[in-house]
Amino acid sequence: MDITVIGEGTVLAAPDILRLHAGVEVRRASAAESFTAVRAAAARLADALRQVGIAAEDVRTVELSLGPEYETYPKVSAYRAAQGVEVVVRDLGQADRVIDTVAGVGEEARLNGVAFELSDPAGPLKEARTSAFRDAAAKAAQYAELAGRPLGRVVSVSEDVKGGPQPLRTMAAAAADSGASISPGRQTLTVTVQVGYDFA
Repeated sequence: MDITVIGEGTVLAAPDILRLHAGVEVRRASAAESFTAVRAAAARLADALRQVGIAAEDVRTVELSLGPEYETYPKVSAYRAAQGVEVVVRDLGQADRVIDTVAGVGEEARLNGVAFELSDPAGPLKEARTSAFRDAAAKAAQYAELAGRPLGRVVSVSEDVKGGPQPLRTMAAAAADSGASISPGRQTLTVTVQVGYDFA
C-alpha cells in the first residue's frame, strides 16, 4: 500500500518589474478628427516614453478603439478614440518618473492601473518547492510513526504553484519611507506538493 500527503511551502519575494497600463483618449466632432487626434497624442506619448529611457520593445499596444457617443440615440454627440499601451518599467526607481511623463503628455493622457511581477521567479520557487517537499516528508514520517510502520521510497510527486501580490505595508507608508508614490509590496509564491510514499 502507499500513503499520499500534501506539503506546502510559501515564500515572499520583492517584485522588480512594473507593468503600467496607460494611454490616450480624445473626443472630437467627427470620426476622422478623433482618430487623427488620438494618433498624434499616442505619438507624443511614445516619444515621451523613449525620452525617459523606455525601450521600444517594452511598450505594447493593448487597445485601439474608435466609436460614436450618443446624446440621445441616434444623435451623435462626439466620436471617442482611444489608444492604450502596456509599459514595462524594469527599474522601479524610475516608476514615478515614467508615470509623471505619461501624465505630462496632456489632457488626453490616461492612467489605467499598474501590476507588479518578478522578472525571475525561479529562485523563490525553488525555495518554496524545497519547503513544500520537507513539509510533506515530515507529515509522512509522522503518519508512519503513528502507524508503527516503516516509510518507503517516494513513488509519486505532483505540484501546484500559486502566486499573487501581498502588500506588507500600505502605499502611504512605503512612500513616506522612500519618497516614492508607488510601492511594489511583496509577492507571495506558494508551492503545494502531493507526494506518494510506499507504506509497508
